Amino acid sequence: MSDKIESQHVQRKAILYVRQSSSFQVQHNQESRKLQYSMRDRLQMLGWKEIEVIDEDLGRSASGSVVRSGFERMVSDVCLGKVGALAAREVSRFARNSQEWQQLVEVCRLVDTLLIDQEMVYAPRQSNDRFLLGLKGSLNEYELDLLRQRSVEVRYEKAKRGELYVSAPIGFLITGSTRAGDQRLEKDPDARVREAIALVFRKCFELGSLRQTLLWFLEEGLQMPARNAQGNLSWKRPT
Repeated sequence: MSDKIESQHVQRKAILYVRQSSSFQVQHNQESRKLQYSMRDRLQMLGWKEIEVIDEDLGRSASGSVVRSGFERMVSDVCLGKVGALAAREVSRFARNSQEWQQLVEVCRLVDTLLIDQEMVYAPRQSNDRFLLGLKGSLNEYELDLLRQRSVEVRYEKAKRGELYVSAPIGFLITGSTRAGDQRLEKDPDARVREAIALVFRKCFELGSLRQTLLWFLEEGLQMPARNAQGNLSWKRPT
C-alpha cells in the first residue's frame, strides 16, 4: 500500500472512472474496457471497500467538445468531500483538455482526494505529484492535438488522390472501410436506382436543360427521385 493513502482517504468512497472516446471503440475495443474495469481490483488491494463505477461516458471524447455527465457527477461528488480517491486505467481517461484537467486536479487538492492509475498513486497536495499531474495533463492534450493533425493530413492526402468520400451522390454507394483505407464509390446494385438515374440523364440530353427536364417530370405527375426509408430511390407523385 502507498504511504500516500491515509485513513481519511479509505473512509470515503473511491470512484472508478471508465471511458472510451468513440462508439467505434466501445464496439470493437472491448479488451481495453475490461482492463479499465479491472482497476476495481487495484482499489480493493489498496484498501477501499466502497467503490463506485462511473461508466456513463462510454463513447464520449474527453477533448471538451461534448458534455460528459459522468465526469460532471464525479467532480460534484469530489467537491462535496465524498470521495477519497479517483481511479482510472490511465489519467488521460479523466480529461484531455487543460481546463477540465486543471479543474479536476485543483478540486482534488482542496478536498484531499487522491488520483490513482495503473502505475501510481498521486496526492495533489504534494508539490511533486501536482507537478507530475500537470505534466501528464499537458502531454494528454498534446497527444490529442497530434492525433487530430495526423487525421487532417490523411484526409488532405486522400482528397489529393481523389479518394476522400464524405457522402455518396444518389445512384452511388460508398463501399469499404475508412480505417482499412479501401473506400471507393460504386454504382448502386439496385437496378431500379440505376434506371431512375438513367432516365433523368436521358431526358436532360433529350430536352436540353435541367429546367425542361424538371417540367417534364412534373407534367408526367412525378417528382424527382428520392430515397425511401429502405434507402432505395422511388418516384413520388406530388401531393
